[in-house]
Amino acid sequence: MSSSTADVWSAIALGARAESPLWAGALKPDGDRAEEPVFSLLGEERFALSVETIYEGYLAHFGRPRLFAPRDRDTALLLGDYLYAQGLVHLAGTGSVEAVAEMAELISLCAHLRAEGKPGDGKAWASTVAGLGDGGPKDPSAVDRALAAHSTLVG
Repeated sequence: MSSSTADVWSAIALGARAESPLWAGALKPDGDRAEEPVFSLLGEERFALSVETIYEGYLAHFGRPRLFAPRDRDTALLLGDYLYAQGLVHLAGTGSVEAVAEMAELISLCAHLRAEGKPGDGKAWASTVAGLGDGGPKDPSAVDRALAAHSTLVG
């Protein structure tokens, strides 16, 4: 794991601890965290914190979060909403209004797909993140790895 990747996980955890004792209590112990990026490797590095924060929120809603172990479903939903909001705030900080709009649309689309029991959320994540800014995976196999990791995390 690169130091910039470690910085992403640290920023997410520190932000959660500072925001609420409920989020701090939901953090997994350091040794129990799966801190591997999934979709942020498909886009520009400046979007990594935003993408992984929003994706962690998505996992709190629909899968197995990597950094958190919420105690119940209500906490998981609230945590997911908090992480969505934080990720969008980080994204707005990059100055890309288009990226904020695209990720907000992605959140909505994927929630709709999940509610309808339809496939395609992983591909939507991959194409959206790869399209942010000057994105696009530098390594063609990165999309396949991201989709495989996503499948494992959301089932």
